[in-house]
Amino acid sequence: MAKDYYAVLGLDKNATEEDIKKAFRKLALKYHPDRNRGDKSAEEKFKEVNEAYQVLSDPKKRAQYDQFGTADFNGQGDFGGFDFGGGFQDFGGFGDIFDTIFGGGFDGFSGKRNNGPQRGADLQYTLNLSFEEAAFGVTKEIDITRDEDCKACSGTGAKPGTRPITCDKCKGTGQIKIQRRTGFGNFVTVTTCDKCGGKGTIIREVCPECHGSGRVRRRRRITIKVPAGVDTGNTLPLRGEGEPGIRGGDHGDLYVNINVLPHKLFKREGFDVICEIPVSFPQAALGSEIDVPTIDGIIKYTIPEGTQSGTIFKIRGKGIPKIRGYGRGDEIIRIIVETPRKLNEKQKQLLKHFAEACGEDVNEQKKSFFNKVKDAFGI
Repeated sequence: MAKDYYAVLGLDKNATEEDIKKAFRKLALKYHPDRNRGDKSAEEKFKEVNEAYQVLSDPKKRAQYDQFGTADFNGQGDFGGFDFGGGFQDFGGFGDIFDTIFGGGFDGFSGKRNNGPQRGADLQYTLNLSFEEAAFGVTKEIDITRDEDCKACSGTGAKPGTRPITCDKCKGTGQIKIQRRTGFGNFVTVTTCDKCGGKGTIIREVCPECHGSGRVRRRRRITIKVPAGVDTGNTLPLRGEGEPGIRGGDHGDLYVNINVLPHKLFKREGFDVICEIPVSFPQAALGSEIDVPTIDGIIKYTIPEGTQSGTIFKIRGKGIPKIRGYGRGDEIIRIIVETPRKLNEKQKQLLKHFAEACGEDVNEQKKSFFNKVKDAFGI
C-alpha cells in the first residue's frame, strides 16, 4: 500500500510549499539521528520524513503522486537513488536545522564558519543635565571606559615582533569536522577547534600588555554636543564610539540617555514651561505689574484687577526651544493669591473697614455659610 506522504508530514493535500518546508524542518529536527542516538525508530521516522519531503517538495513528483498515488519514477522503489550524502543546501533550508543542532555560524553544509568581520558592542551612558542646559543645549565632556585595540601588538595579541600562526589542528578554519556514515547517508558533525578555540590561529608568545587578548581597557574622554530642547528619555546616538569590532568589523555605537534634573521654579510639559507665581491680596484685587521668572530671565507682566487664585496666563514664546523645528513653547504662569498668616491690629482694622465698605459683616458671613452647610446636609 502506498504511503500517505501528507500524513507523514502532518499535512493535508492543500498544503503550500511553505507549509511543507515548515513541517519538514520541524520533524527533521525532532527525529534527527544525532539527537536520538541509538534510537532505530527515530532513524526510520527520519528517513520516512525525508522521503515524503523529497516527493512533496518537487512540483513534478508531487503532481504525479497526487494523480497516481506513487512517485516511484525508476521502478525500483528507491525514489531515484536518493542519497543523503550530497549536501542539504537545496532541501528547503535544511542548513538552518543543523545550525540548531550543532550551533550557529555555519554556511549550510559547506563546513565554513562565519569568520568574517563582526561589529562591536554598543555602549550606554546616562548624562545628567540642568533644566537650562537641556533647554538651550550644551557641550559636555564625558568619560567612558571601553575596550580598545592594544597599541603594543596592534590588536593581534602576540608579542611585539611576532605574529599568530595558523592552527595545525584545524588548518586555520577554527573547526573540526567529523564525518559519520549511517544506513541512510553521510553526516558531518562540525565542532569548534579545541586547540585554537575557533580562532584558527595560535599565539605562541603573548603580548605582555594585553596578555594575548589583543585589547586593553581604557578610559576615553568624549565631547558631546547636546542640542537645545532635549528632555528626559531622549537618547543621543554617537556612531562608532562603542566597543571595537572583531576581525576588522566596525565599532559599535554609544547611546547617551538624557536625564534632566528638577528645577526649583519651573516644570516642563512638552515644550511649555510651567511656573507658579505668588501675589498678595492687594496685587490680585487691584491688578499689578509683577516680576515673572522665565528661563531667559526676569520679565514684567501685568495681571488685571480681580485676578483669582489659580488663574492661568500664557506668555508666548518663553518656553523650551523645539528640538525638531522652529520656534519655542510658551510659559504658563499660575497665579497663587497668598493670604497673610499674621496681621497686626492696624491691618485687622483696615480689613474690617474694607469688609464694611463692601457691605459685609465678617461674623454674619461665617454664620450664613454654616447655615448653608446645615441646609445642604439636612442638619
